[in-house]
Amino acid sequence: MPEKEKKKKKEIEAVINIYTSFNNTIVHATDMSGQTIAKVTGGMVTKHDRLKANPTIAMFISKRIAEQLKEKNIKSLYIRIRAKTGNPAPGPGAHAIVKSLSREGFRILNILDSTKMPRGGPKKKGGRRGRRP
Repeated sequence: MPEKEKKKKKEIEAVINIYTSFNNTIVHATDMSGQTIAKVTGGMVTKHDRLKANPTIAMFISKRIAEQLKEKNIKSLYIRIRAKTGNPAPGPGAHAIVKSLSREGFRILNILDSTKMPRGGPKKKGGRRGRRP
């Protein structure tokens, strides 16, 4: 009697790019080579501008992303969180997205903060001799 071989489905990994400002939340899911799988923003979920950066709306965003990832049989995620350039902390939706994705059953392999920081920045206003009273 031949033994039945269990066919193991290969776990596909994806990268979730989360951009959170204090005005909006954008979640962009790509495969490991950078091809877009899904992209959902706060404006696609709610019609109120003031709610786009809300943690509750962020949960709805991650639900939509999770549905599309499960269709593609993706189980493991790398997460990259990015805030507005120069901000010390990401917006209110970032933590809610990570939490609800883990509740959906995804394995989170890594969380990376990829916020850009200015080094010196652009020239300050006021001319060569500065602002004078």
